[in-house]
Amino acid sequence: MKLSARNVLSGTVVEVTRGATTAHVRLDVAGTIVTAAITNEAVDDLGLVAGQPAYAVVKASDVMIATD
Repeated sequence: MKLSARNVLSGTVVEVTRGATTAHVRLDVAGTIVTAAITNEAVDDLGLVAGQPAYAVVKASDVMIATD
């Protein structure tokens, strides 16, 4: 896999919840859950199921930091 994104997090799919058109995929990355919203078609194309290894790829032009 070659990507221009530099933030690639390796993890395990823990849950796939399908909606009408979009699915929420929860990935356990070293004990932290990362959730992605992707199309149901993408879930099918990737064959995503709980327990399988996968990557969260983050490509953003802005990253914000907040405090209380």
